[in-house]
Amino acid sequence: MDSTLSRPLRTPRLLLRAAAPEDADATWEYRRLEAVGEWLHEIPSDLEPYRVRFTEPDGLASMIVAEHQGRIVGDFMLRVVDCWAQADTALQDRPREAQVGWVLDPSWWGQGLATEGVRALLEEGFTQLGLHRVTARCFLANEASWRLMERVGMRREQHAVRDSLHRSRGWLDSVIYAILADEYPPTAGGR
Repeated sequence: MDSTLSRPLRTPRLLLRAAAPEDADATWEYRRLEAVGEWLHEIPSDLEPYRVRFTEPDGLASMIVAEHQGRIVGDFMLRVVDCWAQADTALQDRPREAQVGWVLDPSWWGQGLATEGVRALLEEGFTQLGLHRVTARCFLANEASWRLMERVGMRREQHAVRDSLHRSRGWLDSVIYAILADEYPPTAGGR
């Protein structure tokens, strides 16, 4: 399966490129940390099983690594999916939707790199991939993530009560944010 990102993207501080199998070790180094894994689906404890999952075609196709100063400092997900549509519109060229996510090495937290990367992926999605809508989801308790979503102009569309089971905190609320192509880029002073 081809990568969602067909060409590398450069921002003022990042090189965003399609992930490759050889990136597994570098991403495992920060993904295995408890501070990072707090909000992830899983904390990978063993490198070999992580390498196997990392190189699965569907996952690898939507993963984008972020390099800063020549080293991998994080990874992003941009997963393009068909939007929901009625059956009689299925044969038309219907707009597509994407989900975006991010994971950053804690050594680089608080410097705006995740925000910079998400903005670049939104720009790519709306201008080059022809996306209609981009969504992101997180636990409500993960304030850093939903604040990032708001910084890039996404709006909160859903707040679900105790719908997501966290490994140590029990049932937690989650939030879903979204932005449409015709809302991007956000106006200054807007969101």
